[in-house]
Amino acid sequence: MLVIPAIDLKDGQCVRLRQGRMDEATIFSNNPIEMAGRWLDQGARRLHVVDLNGAFSGTLVNAQTVAEIANAYPELSIQIGGGIRNLDSVKFYMDSGVDFVIIGTAAIKDPEFLVKACNIFPEKIIVGIDAIEGKVAIEGWADISEVSTVELIDQFLDTGVTAVIYTDISRDGMMKGCNIEATIELASQSQIPIIASGGVAKLADIVDLKAATRSSSGVGIMGVITGRAIYEGTLDLREAQKYCDGEDSKNDFS
Repeated sequence: MLVIPAIDLKDGQCVRLRQGRMDEATIFSNNPIEMAGRWLDQGARRLHVVDLNGAFSGTLVNAQTVAEIANAYPELSIQIGGGIRNLDSVKFYMDSGVDFVIIGTAAIKDPEFLVKACNIFPEKIIVGIDAIEGKVAIEGWADISEVSTVELIDQFLDTGVTAVIYTDISRDGMMKGCNIEATIELASQSQIPIIASGGVAKLADIVDLKAATRSSSGVGIMGVITGRAIYEGTLDLREAQKYCDGEDSKNDFS
C-alpha cells in the first residue's frame, strides 16, 4: 500500500483546507516544487496534487506549477486533479510528464468524456469520489449530488478507470482519522482499487486501515493520501511507508 503525500495548490502556494472550504486554507509553503522534493526525500513514491483553484473554476489554473514539479522529479509518480473537464486538459498533463489524471466532477456530469479519456490514455485515469454522508460532492465540493458512492463506482467497471480515490469530506483536513467503515464498505464492493483519503492523523490510522483492508472482499485499498498530518508532523511519512511495505511483503496489496 502506498502512502501518498498531498500537495494542494491555491494561488501557487501549497496549502491544506478543512473540509474543502477555500476560506479555511492553511499555507504550508510558498514553494510547492521544493515541497515535492521534501516528500520524495522522505520516501514518497507517488504524489497527490490538486489544483484547488481549478477545481472551483473548472479550468487549469496551477497547471504550470504541476508541470514544473513533474519536470523537476521525473522519478516521482504524480497524480493530478482539479479543473480537468476536457481531453485537452488531460493531454496537457500527460505531455507534461504527469502519470495519472484524476477526473472528479466530469465523471458524473460528462461520463462520455471519462470513457474517451480512458480509451485515449489507458491505465492513466483515476476517478475522484468525494462524499459527505454517502452522497457524492462535485464542483470543488461546492455542490452535493443525489448520487451515492456505491451507485457511482458501479458505473466505472467497464470504463478502464485504473483506481478510485475516495475522500470523506467531513474528515478531510480535520485530523480525526479515516472513515474506515465507509472506505472498506466501498472497497468491498469495488473491483477497482481504492485510494483512501481524508482524516489521516497518525500511524495508528494507517495501521487500522491496513487491518480492515485484509477483511475486504473486493480488490482492496492500494494507497492512502495524507496531507495535514505530514505537514504538522503527527505522521512520519518514511515510517508510514516502511510499515506498509513490511505488511505488504508478508500479506496483500502493494
